Amino acid sequence: MKLFKKTLTLTALALAVPMAAQAYETSANVTLATDYKFRGISQNDTGPALQGGFDLAFDNGLYLGTWASTVNFELAGNADPEMELDYYGGYGGNLTEEISYDVGVIYYDYPGSSPTNFSSGTYNKDRDLDYVEIYGSLGYKDFTLGYAYSDDYWQETGEFNYVYVDYSYSLPSDFSLDLHVGFNDFETASDDSDLSDSMEAFLGDGEDSYTDFSVTIGKSMFGLDFALSFVDTDIGSKECWGSDWCDSSAIFSVSKSM
Repeated sequence: MKLFKKTLTLTALALAVPMAAQAYETSANVTLATDYKFRGISQNDTGPALQGGFDLAFDNGLYLGTWASTVNFELAGNADPEMELDYYGGYGGNLTEEISYDVGVIYYDYPGSSPTNFSSGTYNKDRDLDYVEIYGSLGYKDFTLGYAYSDDYWQETGEFNYVYVDYSYSLPSDFSLDLHVGFNDFETASDDSDLSDSMEAFLGDGEDSYTDFSVTIGKSMFGLDFALSFVDTDIGSKECWGSDWCDSSAIFSVSKSM
């Protein structure tokens, strides 16, 4: 299943290349952050993360890219992945001067990982960390409404739906303000005897939804992009597998675009 998902996603991205216009632009980025939080949950055991990506954008709106980050999930045995590697491709543009859109597919890959059960520290066979999402968004002026869907989320915990709203605002002295709220909804897998009670949903203690929030202040200077974010969720410690990965935190990052 893991190989099939990866092959299907990469094939779809590769097929998009011949359809693209010949003119294109490339860009790259590298980031050092005090933590890597994805949808409000730390992916690096609340420690510093090194990240980077490469993008290829065509004149007709098609784009392809890859992005990587260090991760640390403290999984059992030697199955602990040290990297998240994403592959994505999509199509974006403008419907009017004020309305934009973006649709695409992304494959989340965790090289070197093996299926594991957070609740017991033992391996669950045929349970991969890797998964595929499709996504889309509409932008109106400074607002963005987005949606993502996976038919089999991280560690094969079933269907997943994510709805979010972003707002970006320009502050004096070239500072920027970005506000984000997202709702995460998971399909339970209570009919699967391979899962313990606390893994009937993505979260521990059987919870099947949560909300994440963030407020980010940004500033570009000296050829670098600086950002300070406050990130939080409504997840308690018990639902967060007894960890502090879901706690509120301030994250500072420095990025360089090339």
